[in-house]
Amino acid sequence: MRVLLVEDDSMIAQGLQTALRQAGFAVDWTRDGQSASNALREKVFDLALLDLGLPRRDGIEVLRELRRRGDTTPVIVLTARDQIQDRIAGLDAGADDYIVKPFDLDEMMARMRSVLRRAAGRGDTVIQHGGLKLDPVTRTVELGGKPVSLSAHEFSVLEALLQRPGAVLSRTQLEDRLYGWDEPIGSNAVEVYVHGLRRKLGSEAIRTLRGVGYFVPKQ
Repeated sequence: MRVLLVEDDSMIAQGLQTALRQAGFAVDWTRDGQSASNALREKVFDLALLDLGLPRRDGIEVLRELRRRGDTTPVIVLTARDQIQDRIAGLDAGADDYIVKPFDLDEMMARMRSVLRRAAGRGDTVIQHGGLKLDPVTRTVELGGKPVSLSAHEFSVLEALLQRPGAVLSRTQLEDRLYGWDEPIGSNAVEVYVHGLRRKLGSEAIRTLRGVGYFVPKQ
């Protein structure tokens, strides 16, 4: 999943980037409100983590503009503004959640998963598809009740495909889920991960629509 991190404090941002990437997210980081607005217009993100006290443009303005143009990208505010009126303003502007700094990293991750579930219209954390079970919290996969060991990128590809069974995702769409702006992308990286998943889950687990992309068959 691709996350936009909007944070002007380099130390906080670098720590969050590392933690999010270790949790399997592709992370793009921008330091000011105007750059955040531009990124949200130009790219598709699964979720944005938005500070409010930003250079060039306040986070509340960024959020209001996003919602005015009908963009439903989930947004979690991460800010030092801890007054009740600030929380009300953030939520009324369209935030899906509001977290006050300093915060616990595990709680932030749990809130991210909750917001992403709501955005996907799912109540349960675990994704089940036939005999396949994927748990985003523990980052584990089972097939027929038996654990399957996947690399971080294999897990992310499988999660993206299982979220929309039957929908075809192109190589570019999958790369966007795997890599941030500053991460190098191998020319055949997605093909390698799909090959690994087929080897571990069965040759028919992921299918190819030639010239278009990959999909998990509907049950």
